[in-house]
Amino acid sequence: MKNRFFHTKKIAVVAVLLTASLTFAQSKKPNILVILADDLGYADVGFNGSKDIITPELDKLAKAGTIFSSAYVAHPFCGPSRTALMTGRYPHEIGAPYNLPDVGMNLEDGIPVKENFISNVMHDAGYYTSAIGKWHLGYGSEFQPNNRGFDYFYGFLGGGHKYFPAEYKAQYDAQVKNGNKHIHAYLTPLLHNNTEVEETEYMTDALSREAVRVVKEAKQKQKPFFMYLAYNAPHVPLEAKEEDLKVFANIKDKDRRTYAAMVYAVDRGVGEIVKTLKENKQFDNTLIIFLSDNGGNIEHAANNYPLRGTKGDTYEGGYRVPMFFHWPSVVPAGKRFDYVVSALDFYPTFANLAGGVIPKSKSLDGKDIWANFLAGKDTHKDDLIYAVRYRSGFSDVGARNEDFKIVKAGQNKWKLFDVRKDPSETKDLSAQYPDVLKDMVHRTQKWSESHITPLWYDNKKVEQMWKDTNMPNYDKAFKLDN
Repeated sequence: MKNRFFHTKKIAVVAVLLTASLTFAQSKKPNILVILADDLGYADVGFNGSKDIITPELDKLAKAGTIFSSAYVAHPFCGPSRTALMTGRYPHEIGAPYNLPDVGMNLEDGIPVKENFISNVMHDAGYYTSAIGKWHLGYGSEFQPNNRGFDYFYGFLGGGHKYFPAEYKAQYDAQVKNGNKHIHAYLTPLLHNNTEVEETEYMTDALSREAVRVVKEAKQKQKPFFMYLAYNAPHVPLEAKEEDLKVFANIKDKDRRTYAAMVYAVDRGVGEIVKTLKENKQFDNTLIIFLSDNGGNIEHAANNYPLRGTKGDTYEGGYRVPMFFHWPSVVPAGKRFDYVVSALDFYPTFANLAGGVIPKSKSLDGKDIWANFLAGKDTHKDDLIYAVRYRSGFSDVGARNEDFKIVKAGQNKWKLFDVRKDPSETKDLSAQYPDVLKDMVHRTQKWSESHITPLWYDNKKVEQMWKDTNMPNYDKAFKLDN
């Protein structure tokens, strides 16, 4: 227990000093930089113990900041997870538990415009707001970044993209020439705001370049910035630069070597951004948050050790992610924070730090964690952190409260784990603590009553499955005797 939380004997003094530091830092509104990796494994960064992938730039920031060991996103795959980050709500509550299709896109589908994004709050608080990289929250004009509170957008609207411009441009041009009206989003031209642009750099490097550009522009505008930098690496397709592949020549498995090189390219880019922040004297007043959008995809070379499961699961490996905070003289340096934190908490926390106003009509599922974080306290002591993944005819469910976690996977019985002692979820404690299991399942079922029918589906096949199998089948999912 001694190393689990911040040292209690010094907490009063530390809290006073940190509060003083925060007050000083907030005499100017802090810049907030959210760096989101895509499908990054829990153990695929140095600060979380990677043994074969080196991430020196990220590790420097993590070491000088606070590492979160129990950070969760609100869904175990891409689009719904990003929805939660932007809206502060579980995607199931607003009809967005599925990814938007990357082929045959419907311009009328997207996160409902009535949902106020955190970017709107930041923009209204006087921030220069930017979204760089992967969007995946709607293709039609009304759903695009520039109409959701972002002053600047550079990236792509789909769920992923190929990395080398010469390759994806050639494939895109060939399909246009052949009259294909349903071209895969991974091949489409990038957008700068609402205008198509012809990129020449490797995708990760291009996104890092644009982030550097925005940092400089914010300095020139003399405005604080809120940047949402959503790399698509190391999401498939696995494509890396030769110079990065050479760094990992010792990794024999081709996919793992390519994946490692893709992570390293993100790390290189973060180093360039940090360099620019320092050159522009913005570094000391910038909160940097780094995390993944969901768990790593172990079928495509990721490593989630010691967590069980993979992207898409409601086991820990599906939605527990690597994360750190860094802000010189404000965020505690060289610390680990082991209490549960959710990406849903970003919305109210950022709004507080920015002095932003959250509309009174805005529903939120997260909490402002800032004061408790600085004091080493648990914001979610009485809360459950949920995840639901719709499968083919049934629902996988997970929920955590403090150290206990319940899981319903497929047609299996409900199980209970102590995920602090057993992050691999191997020892079922349901027989030992039946009342804990029953209470957590009941609370999760009550939460599910807020869910609505999906507004769209991954594809027509999934839509038909939903209808044919009476999804989401919560009546079966929440039975304790099956």
